[in-house]
Amino acid sequence: MTKSARIHDPALRNEFIRYTSLSIIGILGVSCYILADTWFIAAGLGTTGLAALNLAIPVYSFLCGIGMMLGMGGSTQYTLAGARDQTGKKDRIWTDTVILGLVLSIPFVLFGAFGPDTAATWLGADAQTLADTATYLRWLMLFAPAFMLNYILQAFMRNDGSPHLATWAQLAGSFLNIVLDWFFIFPCNMGMFGAIFATALSPVTGVLVMLPHFRSQRNTLHFTGGRPGFHVMMQDVSLGFPSFVTQVSAGIVMIVLNTIFLTLAGNTGVAAYGVIANVACVTTAVFNGVAQGMQPLTSAACAAHDRKRERLCLHYAIVTTLVFSALVCLVTWLRPGPIAAVFNSEHDPMLQAIAVQGLELYFLSTPFAGICIVLSTWFASVHDPKPGQLMSIARGFVLVIPLAYGMAALFSTAGAWLAVPVAEALTAFGGWLLYRRHCQKTPAGSL
Repeated sequence: MTKSARIHDPALRNEFIRYTSLSIIGILGVSCYILADTWFIAAGLGTTGLAALNLAIPVYSFLCGIGMMLGMGGSTQYTLAGARDQTGKKDRIWTDTVILGLVLSIPFVLFGAFGPDTAATWLGADAQTLADTATYLRWLMLFAPAFMLNYILQAFMRNDGSPHLATWAQLAGSFLNIVLDWFFIFPCNMGMFGAIFATALSPVTGVLVMLPHFRSQRNTLHFTGGRPGFHVMMQDVSLGFPSFVTQVSAGIVMIVLNTIFLTLAGNTGVAAYGVIANVACVTTAVFNGVAQGMQPLTSAACAAHDRKRERLCLHYAIVTTLVFSALVCLVTWLRPGPIAAVFNSEHDPMLQAIAVQGLELYFLSTPFAGICIVLSTWFASVHDPKPGQLMSIARGFVLVIPLAYGMAALFSTAGAWLAVPVAEALTAFGGWLLYRRHCQKTPAGSL
């Protein structure tokens, strides 16, 4: 961070706290229903069900990634157009983003209807886990339009003066999912179908909760006719790409590590990794919440050409992620056994040992992951998406995949766990260099 960006601004700090706290609360609700899925499936279906869930979850990361990409990219354009009083362009951006989300959901719906068994096999399901994995994938993909629209609406709501409503929508969907998870899996004995049906109803609930915004006086989201704008859609993808890769890379890492743990320890290893991956959803959710809460403030500062305010937003976000990361590292170092035991309903000693090792090693990545997520989103928010794209590609593909295979070959499961912290640390360092370069190109001047 530059020295000028460290100057304190109480008004901005209060705005930052308001936006990020609402965003974190809402997105934490989403991650909590993933944890609820994990716990209820572990308790109701055991190790096999937990392994099947972990094999299917990467597809959920792809759905969320596309939704967050379009929401982040579209809402950033929307804020910039609003600051320039371009009402017609705002309507075009909103309309085209929704259209693109619906179009991109079509392949998922078709795959859910006609190819869930094939998708489950591609993701590594064997005879023991195929049926449950395919069931989860079928209904997850059939509800793809709801998942994508939910993320798009939430992003636009935060940029249209209704961050509270976006948060309530997330919380309502998450609460319903947790209640229905219990009801469908235990009293109704619906197994894996019950778990995914509860999850699929969550974004539907979120969309319904947000609909009243369109009848309110503060609403400026209006659909417009005419031909969709190709440039707007490409900007959605470009500006939202870091958010997309953040989510998709989590799915790619899960696929890679599922393959590695399946080789090293069979379905029990995959189930143990499922514990770590789903606990990590909570930490990633907080970082995404900080990044998404920061975005409207940073985009508004960018539209006003206020470089100092842009960088002060980033300073607040980085400090927030580092404080939270310290707490996560302490908990996972001090209490790994009890955390793993929560998801080990069958008291499998092999699952417990691998999961404890993962909690102690994997979460060393937490501070670096937070910096990467916040910084890549910040670059997009100030309309300089390429550095964020480079960071996202590096941490999601270029570094982590070869590191995972190479370190697992050398150090077995310990190497697989440590590949993620190493990749995140290298990317965070590269991100710092890119930030320094950005500051040299766009000096903030003296305060």
